[in-house]
Amino acid sequence: MYPRLLKNIVLPLTLLLSLSAIAVAADKYELKVVTDRPDAIYKTGETAKFLVSVTKNGKLSSGYTVTYFVDDFITGASGFPEGTMTLGKKPILPVPVTSDKPIFLRCVVKAGAPVNQTKIAAVGFSPEEIQLSQPVPADFDEFWADQKKQLAQVPAKAKLTAVNSPDAKVETFDVQVDCLGGAPVSGYFGKPKGSHALPLPAILWVHGAGVRSSSLANAVKGAKFGMLSMDINAHGLPNGNTAQYYSDLAQGKLKGYRQEGRESRETVYFRGMFLRLVRAIDFLTSQPEWDGKTLIVIGHSQGGGQALAAGGLDERVTFIATGVPAICDHSGRAAGRINGWPKLVETGANGKPDPPQLQAAAYVDAVNFTTRAKADAIMSVGFIDAVCPPSSCYAAYNQLKGKKQIINKPLMGHAAPADIQKAFFDAVLEHVKEQADK
Repeated sequence: MYPRLLKNIVLPLTLLLSLSAIAVAADKYELKVVTDRPDAIYKTGETAKFLVSVTKNGKLSSGYTVTYFVDDFITGASGFPEGTMTLGKKPILPVPVTSDKPIFLRCVVKAGAPVNQTKIAAVGFSPEEIQLSQPVPADFDEFWADQKKQLAQVPAKAKLTAVNSPDAKVETFDVQVDCLGGAPVSGYFGKPKGSHALPLPAILWVHGAGVRSSSLANAVKGAKFGMLSMDINAHGLPNGNTAQYYSDLAQGKLKGYRQEGRESRETVYFRGMFLRLVRAIDFLTSQPEWDGKTLIVIGHSQGGGQALAAGGLDERVTFIATGVPAICDHSGRAAGRINGWPKLVETGANGKPDPPQLQAAAYVDAVNFTTRAKADAIMSVGFIDAVCPPSSCYAAYNQLKGKKQIINKPLMGHAAPADIQKAFFDAVLEHVKEQADK
């Protein structure tokens, strides 16, 4: 009798607990922070509004307390709105901001239990007017002309080793090309089979931050669309090794490569990286199939910065596809705004940039290369990107001289989502078509 009675008690209790759990799980909260204009762009002097709300199960809900602060991407910056507010009768509360100078401002909002979320939005004030944070060095061109002269003294000896292609219509090779700067150009190269008599455009894929092998997939992708296609890793490393091999380098020899040698323009790490860009272009344009007029460089983050540098270093570049570009606006803090990745120039306790680092960084600032670039371009910018802040991207974009377009993503951080990658490659193919029609 007792076991049966116990069973009759336990089953309803279990059912009750299950239903309770389902009810709790059904409550879905979302903190939202958006701007009162979908494009999040305003002119200086205008008032922008960050709109803060909470939804519960998809519906606007009240009674939640949130804290917020606004800054210019410099942590601890003062003079901007901050506070606490409760979503009451008006479930959408505005946080108004304005600026009398071209700048990006972000609003960071936090909600406690039961929401327990943090969201960020950002606005740009006249971003198309953001200019260089300091002048290009007077001897910038002279320095890089000398670097390229030194590079030219190193024979562009290339070693090609055939590798298995994942596509039967594409020939693929591991390529090592002798270079100046402490490492060779190291990449995968692909071209359409049977293309020996065809004039083909060329595309160079360059990498974001980190330590890894070159990408065979990128080499194949470009070749599938009728291009000479080369993907190089950023450090001139052997390709196709184990993950452990690259991990060991990332934790060892190359752990601090971003700041390596930053006290001098002769020793800064990006000098060698940029020279490898020129040598990779040497290789591509030396191929008998090259059409003699079309050269594309494409990359995101650190690769985006490299693409910009390549466009300024080498007149053979006709198109730049640069996603959320890094290596931009190293001297931003000298102008009172945030500097871009990799924060190459240290900021002292007085808020001033380190003088020797600041001087050296100017020679490897992608923004300065854009002042020399004549290529057409496409760029993506994430307005809440704290790695490559939007002001640093726009500082570069505004200097580009060729036909250009920008993809603004107001609620995107540091990312290269599929839609942007598609837009970039569509733009590449359109450029190829335009070049073919010339």
